[in-house]
Amino acid sequence: MSPSHLRLGVPVLAASLALVACGGNADTEGEPESGGTLTYLEHQPYDTLYPPAAGFYPNGAVINNIADRLLWQDPETLELHPWIATDLPEVNDDATEFTFTIRDDVTYSDGTELTAENVVKNFDLYGQGDSDRTLSVSEAINNYDYGEVIDETTVRFHFTEPAPGFAQAASTINSGLLSDETLDHTQEDFGPGNATTIIGSGPFVVAEEELGTEYTLEAREDYDWAPEEHDHQGPAQIDAVQVIVTPEDSVRIGSLVSGQADVARQIEAQDEEQLENSGASIEAYGTKSVNNGFNFRIGHPILEDLETRQAIIHAVDREAVLENLFTDSYPLATSPLASDALGYSDQSEHYEYDPDRAIELLEEAGWEEGPDGIRERDGERLQLTVNEAHPQPRSAELVTVVAQQLREVGIELELLSGDRAQQNEEAQDPELVQIFHSMVGRADYDVIKSQYHSENRNVLLNGYDEDVTDPELESLLEDIASLPNEADRVVASEQAQQYLAENAYVLPFFEEPQVYGVQPHVLGFETESVARPSFYGVSLDD
Repeated sequence: MSPSHLRLGVPVLAASLALVACGGNADTEGEPESGGTLTYLEHQPYDTLYPPAAGFYPNGAVINNIADRLLWQDPETLELHPWIATDLPEVNDDATEFTFTIRDDVTYSDGTELTAENVVKNFDLYGQGDSDRTLSVSEAINNYDYGEVIDETTVRFHFTEPAPGFAQAASTINSGLLSDETLDHTQEDFGPGNATTIIGSGPFVVAEEELGTEYTLEAREDYDWAPEEHDHQGPAQIDAVQVIVTPEDSVRIGSLVSGQADVARQIEAQDEEQLENSGASIEAYGTKSVNNGFNFRIGHPILEDLETRQAIIHAVDREAVLENLFTDSYPLATSPLASDALGYSDQSEHYEYDPDRAIELLEEAGWEEGPDGIRERDGERLQLTVNEAHPQPRSAELVTVVAQQLREVGIELELLSGDRAQQNEEAQDPELVQIFHSMVGRADYDVIKSQYHSENRNVLLNGYDEDVTDPELESLLEDIASLPNEADRVVASEQAQQYLAENAYVLPFFEEPQVYGVQPHVLGFETESVARPSFYGVSLDD
């Protein structure tokens, strides 16, 4: 494959801020000088730096800046370009072999060389996992068999079945390249407190860490292998990034308004106006992926019939939800996938608000109004529980508004609270959580499989206790990840979206962005393709 690009398809905080130099000085030409420390406020602490499991945005803020990838995906066009690889891969006709030529001048931050053997070691771990070390297989890599070193600068990856999404997978943070020593870590070694031991070849290295509260990314002076298409080349323009964990929304906003911080992630909709009035900009980056929404556990007795699921969907006024809680940064969803996602197909006809139709459907399904207004069937109350999605914006408030709307037609919706670890555990039991609130980000056709397939995130619990409720859905999702022709993958993605919509498996709310508050003196701030922060091109004006 010869083209150079490819389109696929608070106390601690105050003390920390007091120690930070918040910018560089402008030169006489009005151009920003290099140097200075960027203060970046993160909503939550990271929980793992093992790339295949690093999809959580606080994890990505680290991995995206310390670990390079074989390929780089343009966040605007979604085209793929060479990075550590010198060109796009050569791919055989059935997409079961991918051959890359890699650079011979790249080093890791500990001084060791990035070699062909090291690249294969990375992907053998990410593609196969290691159960002894409880390291999972990457959900971005399908059908992986093994990697092969052809010569000092050539590697080939083999797959048991077609894996057309592998090129894009090689551009994601889930495939961030790490040193040989780092690849020998256990799951615990990749966890909080060990960030300084995670060695990548990226423009930054984790120099310091205070467990659960902050860490510092220090720029590498010898970095000189950015993608040719990137606007900046050579070492990063800033000296360092101080990342401070600030769970309280008011603290993040106050720090930006007062000028104590430069950039903050997860600016809630209700705070956008205040920030803009202070002079900061609101920058919302789309995730081009599976939308923020409710996923119904289709094997649960209450939700196994189509009429009940359709009734829930028609009873929810999504436009009112967005009007009450969000801003224009959050476009109304018209499909399980975002409108700028690869393979998107408009399914908005299935998500119309029609409470009268919802009542008809509930009655057809045998749900009769009970003494307190909540419907019952065969002695069972129409009561459902949804998790509070901590990474998602205003999840608890969204559930509250939706619960009020559902009660109007006789459905009781309860919110399961708890910390993120508890939520993740209890969400795997359909007796505890019947509706799962979530989204997932990846700018490739495979993202829909990652969300819904029983061997990936399995948000529908289509595979529960080894029992697959809907094998047809499984087959549709597998087609997306295995058809070697891109046009066929587009069709397969459209079919999967239509199937999810027609069967009322999913209620999408909005195209979830990552919303950042950015001070005017911060220049060149951008994100990768699904909106994780990239600090490489940042400079600081006066």
